[in-house]
This record gives sequence, C-alpha cells and structure tokens, in this order.
Amino acid sequence: MDMKRDYYEDVRLFSSPVVIFWFVVLIGALYLFPLFAENYYVYVANYIAINIIVATGLNLLVGYTGQISLGHAGFFAIGAYGTIILMAKAGFPFLLALPCAALVAAGFGFLLGLPALRLEGPYLAIATLGFGLTITQVIGRVELFGGRTGLHAPNITIGPWVIDTDKEFYVLLITLTILLLLFMRNLIRTRVGRAFIAIRDADIAAGTMGVNILYYKTLAFAVSAFYAGIGGGLYAFVLKFIEPEIFTLMMSIMFLAMVVVGGLGSMMGSIAGAILLCWLDLKLRNILDIPYIGDWLEHLSKNWFSITGVSNIQFIIFGTIMILIMLFEPLGLYGVWIRTKRYWRTWPF
Repeated sequence: MDMKRDYYEDVRLFSSPVVIFWFVVLIGALYLFPLFAENYYVYVANYIAINIIVATGLNLLVGYTGQISLGHAGFFAIGAYGTIILMAKAGFPFLLALPCAALVAAGFGFLLGLPALRLEGPYLAIATLGFGLTITQVIGRVELFGGRTGLHAPNITIGPWVIDTDKEFYVLLITLTILLLLFMRNLIRTRVGRAFIAIRDADIAAGTMGVNILYYKTLAFAVSAFYAGIGGGLYAFVLKFIEPEIFTLMMSIMFLAMVVVGGLGSMMGSIAGAILLCWLDLKLRNILDIPYIGDWLEHLSKNWFSITGVSNIQFIIFGTIMILIMLFEPLGLYGVWIRTKRYWRTWPF
C-alpha cells in the first residue's frame, strides 16, 4: 500500500516515472505547438495561457482560502498599466517591469485583504467589487495612464531577442505560465497551503490551533493579486494596446466563472475552466457566423429582441453553464475528470 509518511512527499513534483514521461510529452507538445499552428491559434493559446495564470491565482483565494473577489479586473489593470509605464516611462526591461508591476498589484491586494478579516460572503464581494470599479475609474482620469485614450505597449526586448510576433511571445508566455503553475502547485502543498485550507474550512478553529488569520488572509489576497498582475502585464502585450474600458466588471465575473466552472480548490480545475470559457468567449463573439445557429439567432432577434443584443449572448451561455455546474456537478470540470478516471480504473466492472 502506497502510504505517505512525510509532508515533503506532497511537495514532490513527480510521483512515478509514468508522470515524468507524460510531463515531458506535454512540455514538448506545448513548445512545438507554434511550429505547426496558424498564427490565429497561437494568439488563442496566448489568450488562454494568460487566463490560466489569473484563474490559478484567483482559485488560491476563492477555492483554497474561502474568500471572494469581484475586483480582480482591477489587479489585472494595475499589472497591465504598471508594466507598460515602467517600460515606457522608467526604462525598465520587460523581465523587471512585469514582476514590479505585479508586486504593486500584490500591495493593493494586501490592503484589500485587510477588510476580509471582518467581512465575509456578499459583504466582501461588494468591497472587492468597489475596488475593481474604482481602479478603472481612476486610471481613466489620470494623464499618466493615458486617460481614456489608453496606452500602446512598447516592443519587448530580452537581450538580443526582440519579440514582435505572437509565436515568439508564446514561447516566453508558456515558460512563465509553467513556472507560475509549478510554484502554485508547491505552495498549496506546503504548510502555507494547509493554513489556507484550514482557514477556508473553519477559520475560528484554525486561529485556535495557532494559524495567524491576519497574515494568511492578507497573504492569500496578495499572492492572488500578484498572479492577476502578471496576467495583466502579459495581456497588454497580446493586445498591444490597452484602455480603461477593457477592464470591466464582466472581466472579473469571467475570472470567477473560470474558477467555479473548472472546480474550486483544484489547479486542474483552474486550467480546464480557463480553457473552456476562453474558447467559448472567442467563439461566441462571432456567434452570427456559426452555421444555422447564427441565422436562427438573427431571425429570433429581429422578431423578438434587438439585433445588438446578440453580441451579449455569450454571457447568457456562461450563466447557464454556471447554473448547470452548480446543479449537477458542484466540483466543476474537475469533478467530471474524477468521475472519468474512476470509471476507467474499474472498467469493465
């Protein structure tokens, strides 16, 4: 019987040679992907990878610590604007500007984590919502941030390497994504991660056992905001241009939807939820171009609704998915994965 006798076994990255083999295959496939894929699909992969980073950080806060946030678009905006300003105004190189901007976002996350000591549930959600809305309004009215006209992202230069295509940026982005996922995977398996889970399950009991509630709740907000800041800084260079109207409440809701649909308290769920909702988001933006469905929706809108409302059909679909997930599979896509593994392990019995 394979029993764990030490906490350090949880931190071990590979549990068997089979895991090592498939990990190497996965890494190889990820790095070979841009050699065979069209430029559009590389752009889609970049978009998905950024959302995986943000969803992973948010899942640490929501899934592992039991807090709630509807203001992650604010941290996302801080990372995006901070990275561009540090590069364009202060002359920072990209690899220095990105973590510095993320640390600024983490600082705001720490401050936002302080009310979490007294607020829970809908009250904390409203507090974080107010933060996200405030950040975008402030950015839109400060000339340093370009006001309502936005900012253009400068070119990325790393030594002699000038990154000016989506495929070149993909190599950098996928490397950062893998490193951040590995860090998060180890973090949640250390005593810090166990403290987060203890606070989620019973914060009073955790405090009685010696867990520093103040420290770990603010740390969870700071780390989650750091990941959102990294994602925002990378997102600015995928779009090449940012403006305050991009970082809306719907963006925060999308981040939360990725975590809920994928599965709370699961890294695999964060990845699966981000992949599914990002793919749906990009596909449903041009829903009228989908054969048969697009014609039916256009006919339905002309007769019963406004044609301009068709562009928002994606939010109706996202809401429907979340309702179905909550009703039939509370563990999200991760729960589906667990059921599938269990089925094939016992097949055909």
